[in-house]
Amino acid sequence: SSARTMRWPSVAMQLRPTDGQRIVRALEVLDASGRSILDWQASRGQPLIDRDSARFLVIEPDRGQLVARIEARFDQMLDKGALDEVRQLMALDLAPDLPAMKAIGVRELRSALTGQMSFPEAIERAKAATRQYAKRQATWFRHQLGAGWQRLCPGDGPIIPD
Repeated sequence: SSARTMRWPSVAMQLRPTDGQRIVRALEVLDASGRSILDWQASRGQPLIDRDSARFLVIEPDRGQLVARIEARFDQMLDKGALDEVRQLMALDLAPDLPAMKAIGVRELRSALTGQMSFPEAIERAKAATRQYAKRQATWFRHQLGAGWQRLCPGDGPIIPD
């Protein structure tokens, strides 16, 4: 923490000491470029496209189709060895707060492997967590793009310019 503060106090003031992921990223940027991450964030160039003349499109499937695809995808991951992958992660005895151990499905399958919940319950919880993540992504798009975005669903007709 003190070494970090001495290298770039302005960045250190904005990072929590417990946020290892952001600290590592900030150090990577500094080591690779010689500039702090705050310098990079402050030096924004000209946008490639003027926001007022851009048309924002978000491809968002029908909610029912999305849920079906999420569930099928998780089942497919199980068929292709997700459970063995979680076993291998557990064998490494990694800290539970590492990103790999917090991935959707890992916590749930780990709980099933350790007997904390049944496999069907773990599978349902992992699918629910994936649905919640997809919902957060859609919400993020709505907030980022404001009122000027157009939702497209697979199967919609062609896009006709205004």
